[in-house]
Amino acid sequence: MLSKSQISFIKSLHQKKYRKEHGLFIVEGIKSIKEFILSSYHIHTIFYNSEQYNLLPKLPANINLFEVKNAELDKISTLQTPQGFLALVHIPKNKELDQKELKNQFTLVLDGVQDPGNMGTIIRTADWFGFKNIICSVDSVEIFNPKTVQATMGSLARVNIFEADLPVLLTDNTLPVFGALLDGESIYKTQWGSEGLVILGNEGKGISPEVIKKINKPVTIPRIGEAESLNVAVSAAIFCAELVRVRN
Repeated sequence: MLSKSQISFIKSLHQKKYRKEHGLFIVEGIKSIKEFILSSYHIHTIFYNSEQYNLLPKLPANINLFEVKNAELDKISTLQTPQGFLALVHIPKNKELDQKELKNQFTLVLDGVQDPGNMGTIIRTADWFGFKNIICSVDSVEIFNPKTVQATMGSLARVNIFEADLPVLLTDNTLPVFGALLDGESIYKTQWGSEGLVILGNEGKGISPEVIKKINKPVTIPRIGEAESLNVAVSAAIFCAELVRVRN
């Protein structure tokens, strides 16, 4: 049985302040947890419902297991309908971005993406299309937000996420800088080459003026109908699909 202090501690990790303070974040659902078990992330504790224990894979000895009842999962879960498993995972140290590692590939760069669902979907989409790195501006939504983690469906365990001051990064950058803008060249006519940074902007404001100045190859997804704009996660999927197509 979970103590009141344990419940309070886990619930505190629903908030960014305490995730940062304790260096832990929450992953829910056995499928996502399995992805983190197989990754370089370090799992602290897995809380599980006894009825679903048989779904657990063989675990390393350093992972704590804690059996809980459904009522207890209800109290600590971030979901309306808990999925029987909740893991506390250590937040890794910030990865240093070596721009040399970005050569000979395309990398998504997210400027001020705020919605955790969008962020998680973009990470999952990047994983689907084989993109290994994503760079986020410092004002983007936190990737360890429970809604973001949930939306990645385990892909966060495989995609490297870097945080950077984008104007500074792009000033020192030697790769082509593509940007998703309304007045750019059609994505289907763009000469992509074999490498570059692909910038996608905030859901409402688009790419910030400071970052737009650094774009040397504006690109647009041609609009055929009357919709005012595309969801940023949908745009990311279209860009990823096209980049994979032209490289293959």
